[in-house]
Amino acid sequence: MFVQEEKIFAGKVLRLQVCTMEGAEWLEEVPEDTTVEKLKERCLKHCVPGSLEDPKTVTHHKLIHATSEKVLTDTKTVLEENIQDRDVLLLIKKRAPPPLPKMADVSAEEKRKQEQKAPDKDAILKATANLPSRNVDRTVAQHNMRDFQTELRKILVSLIEVAQKLLALNPDAVELFKKANAMLDEDEEDRVDEIALRQLTEMGFPESRAVKALRLNHMSVTQAMEWLIEHADDPAVDAPLPGQTPSEAAAEAGASSAEATAGPSSEAGGEEAKDELTEIFKKIRRKREFRPDPRAVIALMEMGFDEKEVVDALRVNNNQQNAACEWLLGDRKPSPEDLDKGIDTNSPLFQAILENPVVQLGLTNPKTLLAFEDMLENPLNSTQWMNDPETGPVMLQISRIFQTLNRT
Repeated sequence: MFVQEEKIFAGKVLRLQVCTMEGAEWLEEVPEDTTVEKLKERCLKHCVPGSLEDPKTVTHHKLIHATSEKVLTDTKTVLEENIQDRDVLLLIKKRAPPPLPKMADVSAEEKRKQEQKAPDKDAILKATANLPSRNVDRTVAQHNMRDFQTELRKILVSLIEVAQKLLALNPDAVELFKKANAMLDEDEEDRVDEIALRQLTEMGFPESRAVKALRLNHMSVTQAMEWLIEHADDPAVDAPLPGQTPSEAAAEAGASSAEATAGPSSEAGGEEAKDELTEIFKKIRRKREFRPDPRAVIALMEMGFDEKEVVDALRVNNNQQNAACEWLLGDRKPSPEDLDKGIDTNSPLFQAILENPVVQLGLTNPKTLLAFEDMLENPLNSTQWMNDPETGPVMLQISRIFQTLNRT
């Protein structure tokens, strides 16, 4: 029986038209299981006889499918590259890679980079050795560029003393500070986010344990819930947080009850009113004592440090755990005692602050004193007081005066 030739080779042999950049064209017949590399060798034998003696010749050429503009992969077959019968392929020599630079060129390039490099300290001193010297004490100039956060604490210590003296002259000072003390009591009661606490208690967690979890996790409900689940079987889960011992809580309760029993007396003398005002100042300061970050306390104590020195370290370093760790491992300066030192009252900076009308008016406001006390022991609360309509303008003026004098 007669069978046409096309029927025998259907699906097995492909007729491909190959072209070169020089304009040569021919027809290659290859089985569909032929690799692209073999096809490339056949094409090179056709257009460049004897070129295969150099093994690099094959790798220096590539086949491109004209329709899709795709470079064919040497290891794949014609079928895998989805090449069809009568497709057109381009045989192109690859672009030669740039030659490696010679040693002389490398030296010239390095020399150019060195010329463009910024001068170091020795080069600057050498270049300016013959310039006339100026009478500038660089040490003093550098010392005057003080850090605002560092100086702010000293400023607050001194301003608190001034504010207490000014407010003591007010005949209604005792009543004003009793109201301020009551504000602090409300603030202490609202310290835990009620909505977050309710969410946790509705899940079935005990209220005291939920409060502890929220304080440990900065009022994040998700993190607090994870902490509660993780420590569900911990025998110390209900232990008070570091710095919040039952004795301190009892002392606060005693202070509050003593305050409640103490009533105003219009017939009391000036000395009695002064003594009562002093006691209120003490209560306010006790309520505004530094509160260390519980997580940082636990982490540092796990390193082997004593709780007291950990609290001191966090107080000195504004509750920053890493800085507190470095302080504990270093020379421990400044010391906690240094934090209670105020600024020189005769300094131009302090005098300029006291002469500012906004600051003068703010010092007669009990809320300003409360803000100073709070920022003194909890610097992270500064943003809250900066945004307060009563205390914000005072803090803004202090900052402006400091920046102005610091640039002079």
